[in-house]
Amino acid sequence: MMNILLLIADDLGRMAGCYGEPAIRTPNIDALAVRGTRFDMAFTSTASCSASRSVIYTGLHTHETGQYGLHHDFHHFMTFDDVPTAPALLNAAGYHTGIIGKVHVGPVDVYPWQHREESGTRDVDWVAQRARAYLDERQSADEPFFLTIGYIDPHRDETRGGFGNERFGAQDPAVSPDDVHVPAFLTDLPEVRGELAAYYRSVHRLDRGVGLVLDALESSGLAEATLVVFLSDNGAPFHNSKTTMFDAGIHLPLIMRKPGQAAGVENPNLVSFTDLLPTFLDLAGANPDPGLRRGRSLLPILEEAARLPGWDRVFGSHTFHEVTNYWPTRYLRTPRYKYHRNIAWQLDFPFSGDLYGSLSWQGIRQQNPVVIGRRPLIDYVRRPPEELFDLEEDPFEVTNLADHPDHAERLQSFREALETWQQETRDPWLYRDGISVRAVEHHLQNGLHLPDRFDFDPDKPNG
Repeated sequence: MMNILLLIADDLGRMAGCYGEPAIRTPNIDALAVRGTRFDMAFTSTASCSASRSVIYTGLHTHETGQYGLHHDFHHFMTFDDVPTAPALLNAAGYHTGIIGKVHVGPVDVYPWQHREESGTRDVDWVAQRARAYLDERQSADEPFFLTIGYIDPHRDETRGGFGNERFGAQDPAVSPDDVHVPAFLTDLPEVRGELAAYYRSVHRLDRGVGLVLDALESSGLAEATLVVFLSDNGAPFHNSKTTMFDAGIHLPLIMRKPGQAAGVENPNLVSFTDLLPTFLDLAGANPDPGLRRGRSLLPILEEAARLPGWDRVFGSHTFHEVTNYWPTRYLRTPRYKYHRNIAWQLDFPFSGDLYGSLSWQGIRQQNPVVIGRRPLIDYVRRPPEELFDLEEDPFEVTNLADHPDHAERLQSFREALETWQQETRDPWLYRDGISVRAVEHHLQNGLHLPDRFDFDPDKPNG
């Protein structure tokens, strides 16, 4: 059986050279893409750290697993005890499982890595040393391994505009704010440029760390028996990206290198992070657990450079980031269009703590009028129950077409497809008349009728 090495960046998004970011240097990540497959249309289910990681490890969406938001501190979201996870399933399949660095999911009994070195360090040299020690132990072992490296970079630190560079950035080049590229989902302001410059340095440290671990894998003699997977848990830690379901938050890097595969594959098929655990189990020759019905193995399409039938849509589910950031949304993404169902649309969209405290937000909110990238602030904070975007004409999801008569048929089709998916995944946030359908399903069998509308209307209580 083949080994698996999973490398998870924290808040990288697609901010890498091989994904077209022009001013960031990521030679090690880029080299991995050249040697393997770069998926161009890979999507997480939710742009929140713990929640996205749970999707990677379970092959299920967060509303199915209970990992609704952040695991740490007082947020305390946990995966349900009966959910099968990657370390549990691969333990059972005869693998030795390990994790080094960031874990950020729980409880421990549900995620039973046999080797666990949890750390919040940004010292990528230490991470590589621990990975090398682990690999050295596996050289003479009888069973294959599944090793996850959870990097902290390029997540924000606890200062208002920092990324850990003061303590861990000595080996990484400083970048001038004048030399950054401000992505279109952000506003070009001095505060934004200053944070991006610090962010670039953290990205470079991440890339250096990836190179060190891949060097350790090569020197161990295990590289030609190991599937390497690199990805980010969610988008960059800026507004319009992290914690949102806009593409900057959920459209992510996914690079795989399987020994013996064709090199330099650019795969255009729409794939989901729910596909990762089925891929690992397929590689291990293990039958997926009956509960893992959302994703499918990527191994059969790993070397595809053309879009295939049936790989043309993905779904996603966000409910919380911090426990105080309740804003449930579901989305459907096709190659061209994106449909958002904003369930609690009457609430203002919440700011996560790290973004609210950032210097970039301090600069953005001083504008007159205030815009975030190309989006007016009012459209960021207050959103309608449904949004439909044409990403070919409007790649930054600014113009909502949900009320446009030319798109009425498409809107209805997407609405029905998303609702069918919510029913299949037993989503508690499938609402009718302001009530969870799942909460009253036993009454439906006894004659309860739900009006065909999303929200309850106190002015027209009879529908």
